[in-house]
Amino acid sequence: MSELLEQLDINQYFPAALDWASNILLAIVILLIGLWFAGKVNKMIVAGSKNSKHLDDTLFRFLGSVARYIIIAFVIIAVLNRFGVQTASIVALLGAAGLAVGLALQGAMSNLAAGVMLLVFRPYKVNDFIEAAGRFGKVTEIDLFTTILQTFDNQQIIVPNSQIWGDQIINHSHFDVRGVDMHFGIAYDESIDAARAVIDGVLAAHPHVLKTPAPFVEVETLNNSSVDFLVRPFCQGEHYFDLLYSVPEQIKKALDEQGIEIPYPHRKVILVNETNKEI
Repeated sequence: MSELLEQLDINQYFPAALDWASNILLAIVILLIGLWFAGKVNKMIVAGSKNSKHLDDTLFRFLGSVARYIIIAFVIIAVLNRFGVQTASIVALLGAAGLAVGLALQGAMSNLAAGVMLLVFRPYKVNDFIEAAGRFGKVTEIDLFTTILQTFDNQQIIVPNSQIWGDQIINHSHFDVRGVDMHFGIAYDESIDAARAVIDGVLAAHPHVLKTPAPFVEVETLNNSSVDFLVRPFCQGEHYFDLLYSVPEQIKKALDEQGIEIPYPHRKVILVNETNKEI
């Protein structure tokens, strides 16, 4: 054993060992600095959300994560390069794998792209009442892939963002003041001015109807059996459904009290009694 140690020339392996040790040390330094820098960039991007009131925090968190993982990927490639690994083939392999994953997750990617557009342009926000993708409800959560709605009967609806972005979006909460359209018909024999006065009285007494802008009460259509009014009171957005479901009942009762007829479709049948004629 001693003879074997004497024959072993340590100086022969010292340069290689020193080279490997320096590479390992440098790789550790690159890795630590890269991870620190990736985390720093992520925090800087997330902190940028505080300076922008028009963009959602979720978008900044997503962009921060993307930037962090991209930096970490380059750091890992740099570390492998220190050990003589051919990184060009690895980059090509990662590109091919990314393309394959993108094709396999095409639907998810379309939802992701739509989610980014929704978070950038913000056609709605949390707590807004919207109508989109054939659904209506209160927005409880917006993420990169889906929008979650809560209906009036406390159902949770999860809608893919691609369905929302590719269709019409109606935001019922965008403006603070809302108009509530309603239609009422009276018989042709009734006085239009008297009916308008009754409707105006109901709206004036309602606590949620705004004085400015003034309610709109005008004849809209002359139907077959009725003279139809378009009634549009204005209210704060949070009282929209209070007016929508309370005013029709109040107007119906007020018209009944004044003896103003609300007609329903009817048909007049005329019977003709024909006598036999002598030939």
